[in-house]
This record gives sequence, C-alpha cells and structure tokens, in this order.
Amino acid sequence: MKLSINHIIKVLAFVVLIHSVEFSQQESGNDSAFVMHKSPWGALLRSAVIPGWGQIYNQSYIKAPIIWGAAAWFIYGWNYYNDFYQQYKDLYQQNPNAEEYRDIREIYRDERDMFAIYLGLLYLLNLIDAYVDAQLFDFTVEENPGGSQYMLGLKIKF
Repeated sequence: MKLSINHIIKVLAFVVLIHSVEFSQQESGNDSAFVMHKSPWGALLRSAVIPGWGQIYNQSYIKAPIIWGAAAWFIYGWNYYNDFYQQYKDLYQQNPNAEEYRDIREIYRDERDMFAIYLGLLYLLNLIDAYVDAQLFDFTVEENPGGSQYMLGLKIKF
C-alpha cells in the first residue's frame, strides 16, 4: 500500500510540474490575451498537501475553517468509535462465547468505518472545490454600462 501511495504522489507531482511548465509561457505582442490570476492545478496541489490551503490561495477564506472543522469532527468521531471498537474487541477475545460483544463490536466498527469514509469524501471535495474555485476565479458578473441588463463575462485561454 505504501509503495502505491508513493507512486501516486510522484505521478501527481510530475503532472503538476509538466502542466505548469507547459502553460507558463506568456504570449507576447497580444495585449488582449487573457491570463488567469489563479492556477487551478496549483490550488489543487496546495489542497492536496494541506486541506484548506487551496481555498486560502483562492481567497475563499471562510471555506478553510469549515474544512478544518469538519475534518476535526470526523477524526474525533473515528477516534470515539475506534475506542469502543477496541474495548469490545478485547472483551470478545477474552470471552468468545459472548455473542453480544461481537455484535456490539461490529456496530462500532461500522460507525468507525463510516467516519473514515466521510473524512475521505471531505478530502476529495476539498480538492474539487479548490480546483473549481481557482478555475472560476476570473468569472465576472457585471452590469452592462449601456443599459440596465446584466452581462456575464467568462474568459478561457486555450
């Protein structure tokens, strides 16, 4: 398992490096070319290293404490149910004939595993939010100076 995680980290770092080198060149001679202010892959990588850092990079300051609070709650829940799981696991190992200890142990294990799943989903949503927020950082909704209608402006560089 550890070997595969190391490979995933190396591949992710390589992709980010190649992506940043490929798009780092500026077009010269064209003053109207759009330049993104925030790098979506940079925000994603920041959030992958420290959850919430990508949101701070995107200037979505209120989202980072929400992510940290939710992560703290899920870690607390995992520890809480893991303590009960270990307690009933030990009781069941001491007395294998007590089926109620086994059943209670399974309930606490299921609850503990659900909190681990919640934590993993939070991490994934943190990455998605950082990427999308950086991608839409330059999206503007401005009032049309010629009238009372609103104008949507979306700039994409290919």
